[in-house]
Amino acid sequence: MSKGSFAVATHHQVEMVDISARLEKELAAAGIQDGVLVVYNPHTTAGLTINEGADPAVQADIIAVLELMVPRSLGYRHQEGNSPAHVKASLMGATVTVFVENGRLALGTWQRVFFCEFDGPRSRRVHWRLAG
Repeated sequence: MSKGSFAVATHHQVEMVDISARLEKELAAAGIQDGVLVVYNPHTTAGLTINEGADPAVQADIIAVLELMVPRSLGYRHQEGNSPAHVKASLMGATVTVFVENGRLALGTWQRVFFCEFDGPRSRRVHWRLAG
C-alpha cells in the first residue's frame, strides 16, 4: 500500500481547486500503476468531489447552488461564524475514490478531482492511499 499527502493553498473564501494533476504527480513519484486510490480531506470546512473540469462555469454553478442551499445568514448557533462552511463540507463529503490504471486516474473524459474550500483562504492538506 502506498500513501502520501500534499498541501493545497486556497485563495478565496469559497473555491474549487482541481487537484487531479497533483494526484497523478504523486502516483508517478510513488511508481504506482494500478489500484484503487482513496483521497481524504481532514478538514471540517472543506470537501472533495469529482465533477467536470473542462468548463469553469460548472464549478461556479456548483458554488452558486451551494450558496443558495446554505445561506450565510440563517441564525446559526456555532460561535465561530463558519457554520455554512461546515454544512457545505458535509454535503460534499471528505473522501473520493478513483481507480488508477496505467499510472493515471481513470476519470471520465471531463472529470477532475476537486478540493472544495468553504472557509478560506487557507493552507490545507490532502491525504491519499492506494490499495493495489
